[in-house]
Amino acid sequence: MLKTLRRIIQEVNAAQDLPEALDIVVHEINEAMGTEACCVYLVDEERGENTLVATEGLNKALIGKVRLKLGEGLIGLVGERAEPINVENASSHPKYVRFPGLGEESLNAFLGVPIIHQRQVLGVLVVFQRESRCFDEAEEAFLVTLSAQLAGTIAHSVAVGAIQDFNRSHGAPLREVILSGITGAPGVAIGTAVVVYPLADLNAVPERRIEIEEIDAEIETLKSALQNARDSIAHLGDNIASAGLPDEERALFDVYLRILNSESLVSEIIQEIRNGQWAQGALKRVTEQHIARFESMDDPYLQERASDFKDLAERVLFHLQAREGGRAPSFPEKTILVGEDVTPASLAEVPEGRLAGVVSARGSTNSHVAILARALGVPTVLGVSGIKVPQLEGEELIVDGYYGQVYRSPSLALRNEFMALMREEQEFDKELEALRDLPGKTLDSYSVGLYVNTGLAPDVGTALSIGAEGVGLYRTEVPFMTRDRFPSEEEQRVIYRQLLQAFSPRPVIMRTLDVGGDKDLPYFPVAEDNPFLGWRGIRVTLDHPEILLVQIRAMLQASVGLDNLQIMFPMVTTVSEVEESLRLLKQAYEETIMEGFAVKMPRIGVMVEVPSAVYQAQVIAKRVDFLSVGSNDLTQYILAVDRNNARVAGLYDSLHPAVLRALMQVVAGAHREGKTVSICGEMAGDPVAVILLLAIGFDTLSMNATRLLRIKWVIRKFTLKRAKQLLEEVLVMDDAIEIRNHMELALEEAGLGGLMRAGR
Repeated sequence: MLKTLRRIIQEVNAAQDLPEALDIVVHEINEAMGTEACCVYLVDEERGENTLVATEGLNKALIGKVRLKLGEGLIGLVGERAEPINVENASSHPKYVRFPGLGEESLNAFLGVPIIHQRQVLGVLVVFQRESRCFDEAEEAFLVTLSAQLAGTIAHSVAVGAIQDFNRSHGAPLREVILSGITGAPGVAIGTAVVVYPLADLNAVPERRIEIEEIDAEIETLKSALQNARDSIAHLGDNIASAGLPDEERALFDVYLRILNSESLVSEIIQEIRNGQWAQGALKRVTEQHIARFESMDDPYLQERASDFKDLAERVLFHLQAREGGRAPSFPEKTILVGEDVTPASLAEVPEGRLAGVVSARGSTNSHVAILARALGVPTVLGVSGIKVPQLEGEELIVDGYYGQVYRSPSLALRNEFMALMREEQEFDKELEALRDLPGKTLDSYSVGLYVNTGLAPDVGTALSIGAEGVGLYRTEVPFMTRDRFPSEEEQRVIYRQLLQAFSPRPVIMRTLDVGGDKDLPYFPVAEDNPFLGWRGIRVTLDHPEILLVQIRAMLQASVGLDNLQIMFPMVTTVSEVEESLRLLKQAYEETIMEGFAVKMPRIGVMVEVPSAVYQAQVIAKRVDFLSVGSNDLTQYILAVDRNNARVAGLYDSLHPAVLRALMQVVAGAHREGKTVSICGEMAGDPVAVILLLAIGFDTLSMNATRLLRIKWVIRKFTLKRAKQLLEEVLVMDDAIEIRNHMELALEEAGLGGLMRAGR
């Protein structure tokens, strides 16, 4: 049976769509079990029904027409109990419901098993036999096992509107479909979908060997294509600049140009050509190597660089293939850009004033397209996996960048509701703009610093435009990722100097290199079975002090005359790591002074990201100037939950009682030593959580720039006394959901309920 199971699952995974997959299932089950009939019912939540969607052995003409209310019949009983129902004679069971014309009158034995994914019953898988008997344990186990294997595939199909598409194809009235993803940029947009495709398909390039005499011609072809790609990117950068964005936003395209101008990258491709591969194949090989390195990294921020690299390579490939530009797409007045992997260049191609929203099957909040969309103020939903992108062309869509949802074929009532919400948003944004230069101060005058997290130059313009008081976390990994070697001291100094100057006199907290294990550098690979618990963060740089010393010297040199630099060490787990890091920092400082740089010793901090640092917060605080909690990692480590794993992501919640008590311990330990504590990560930008963070006593909050003004608004609507009262109330609660509901109610009572959309 195991061999049969594997074969069925392989065939299902190869199916083009859900109906084809389910047809395979019912046919193969009938064959494998020797039953007279097999069928699949799926739950239609909108109608509150179990709908027959596939059958073998019963009347196929009734597919889509047999509908049972939830709880009705033996099918409903299986769903209610969420366990197998195995009866000898179905028609004699008190719950049996006969559907005329289906053809089950002569069938007696009934075995139904639920299809369950993440505790939700999605449907029922049923087999029948004429013989009056109970199916044996082996048969039941086979069906249960197959159901469990199918559940993920069916859940994915349901999530992207397969049931609604099925209903449409069977004559049911048109109903709106909700597609779910993640927030790329907040806001709401209504418009017409325009599907964008890659200029060229890198995956379709074949291997082709060339003769020695062809090598020079292929190299010249490559160089010409690279130059054409550079010209195209420069033009798109000009388009972005003309949209009225600051120069920092155009820096995304400057990054692209630097990659295309990279001597090392070009040399790699040329070497492949010299090895006998034609230019297109050489480009493909080198690109795939770089993409694999980025995609293997655990850090979502760095993973997203793979998408950027592929987009650039396909633009070069377009010119290598010497294609004529096709007919330019027509962009309606309210364009919703839709694609498998929408890129910043795609955004730049839309005429100014016509881009209303963005929907992408891939991508995350760390992607360049998300960063640019936030700068442009364009509502964006990313990671909407499984959507049939070509089918959306020309459809009306609603993009909800707060909830990370896309509404396809919205009803008139829903459209009117979102139109009203958009008007409220415009009024609300005007109110938020008035807060730009006001402090983050409660009604009873308790102040908290509001900083931003950043890793790219384009974030700078957004951060400054909304009145950020400084940078609470600057990720220094990017310069290390975009090269084929460690960046030199001078290269790092130039990058750090630009950031420090842009924010001067505001403080900038730079995190030392946080790579290793799960963040593989292309020239410094590390293979580990469990990178989460492996060689990463400060462990890497302490093992290679030459890397840390160069980086710290570059930071110190960059701060000359500005004195707004602060340095922070990541992933610290022991006091000895702190002491060794401080020794190396002192060494770098003395070397910088000896070289003639008039630098001041910056404030030094440690990131609290693991439980061991929580329990040693006070003794660590004795040795440094400040602590900074990395809420994302700390939550994952305390709860033992990988939030990128769909099976357990629902367990991830920073409002878990254990996390709140850990935060209290960190703040108390630091404050006993007279040291400040900040918190960075998603929790700092969550309106539901921020009141509790105030009560716990955090001195500064650091977040995504798009959240800052909303968080400031919340802070200015509460008193510290009320915040502490709420903290006392939630500390007696045992569950994160209960705590979150309690805090949402508190926001509602304070007249801030609308902010919960922005905080999701």
